Amino acid sequence: MKKVLALVLGLIMVLGLASCTFDPAKKSEGVMTYEEYVAAELDSEVVIEAYVQGHQSWWDNKITVYAQDPDGAYFIYEMACSEEDSEKLVKGTKIKVKGTKAEWAGEVEIIDATFEIVTDGTWEATATDVTDLLSKENELIKHQNKLVSFKGLEIAGVEYKNNEPGDDIYVTVKQGDATYSFCVEVYLTGTDSDVYTTVGTLKVGDKVDIEGFLYWYEGVNTHITSIKKAA
Repeated sequence: MKKVLALVLGLIMVLGLASCTFDPAKKSEGVMTYEEYVAAELDSEVVIEAYVQGHQSWWDNKITVYAQDPDGAYFIYEMACSEEDSEKLVKGTKIKVKGTKAEWAGEVEIIDATFEIVTDGTWEATATDVTDLLSKENELIKHQNKLVSFKGLEIAGVEYKNNEPGDDIYVTVKQGDATYSFCVEVYLTGTDSDVYTTVGTLKVGDKVDIEGFLYWYEGVNTHITSIKKAA
């Protein structure tokens, strides 16, 4: 009898744990799915939940966040945030954001945003390989703001903003006969990071593998977070 009771209790525990399994795609009541966010009109109010994948430097009680969920990604521009709260926005942290959907130079973003941290789980994105979509803008843009990767691109130019280290780095990459403008955003990576240092050593003709957030500025303008010479 005791063995039967133990088996029953064990089964109840297993079923209970299964019912409590964290689902990173699940949304709280009143929160948009990514599909609903995409369908929302520009200048309309949006409410989303997503997971911090990176952010730029905090300043003046604002912070710019790259966020993602299993269905899509979001660029949250200058979200209201105290310095104390900015330290809580580590990679994987879930946040609920209210703001206005906007667009600037092709980049769809959330502005005038406020947020709260949600504590029911964490999640980190794996970079999506979009190498084959680089020349297919209509397909590539569907991955806007995601953490993505490109393999085997050729360096066509490296230029520091204001012509000296310490600011953004403009990286021109080549695939076939076409060139594309990527960027090392200094407020995202800092100047002491491996990516900032590595980009400064690259030469025209080097082949590289890149990871970054698929930002948009009059076309693809990936904010690079990792770069390595291709094998």
